[in-house]
Amino acid sequence: MAPSVANGAETESEPAGFRAIISDAIAYWEPRRIGYNLILTAIVVGQVSLTWPHFRGAIALGNLLILFVLAVLANVCYCAAYLVDVPVQYSTYREQWRRWRWVLWVLGMCLAGLMTFYWTVDEMIV
Repeated sequence: MAPSVANGAETESEPAGFRAIISDAIAYWEPRRIGYNLILTAIVVGQVSLTWPHFRGAIALGNLLILFVLAVLANVCYCAAYLVDVPVQYSTYREQWRRWRWVLWVLGMCLAGLMTFYWTVDEMIV
């Protein structure tokens, strides 16, 4: 007799379904997107405020549009976490991954933070 699934939770011998995996990924990653955006915003605002005289010439409508496009692209890059998370959840390492996937968020945040810092220091200073 096959093990039963109680209240949508799968047993160890029964793999999670697509809907459960996608729901789990969304429930994990989307609340962290807020922190991701806040940290990147803090980097830009901090850099602008610390080196304000250099940024005076960069405050223009065209540059603000570029900043908006870069913010959208940063959020598209954030979705790369799903490209790792969803396939690993289909593996036998699902439970270990769910305990350690915060490492992916930290590494991705560090990379995004470095790219944001580089862009504000190198590209925005006029």
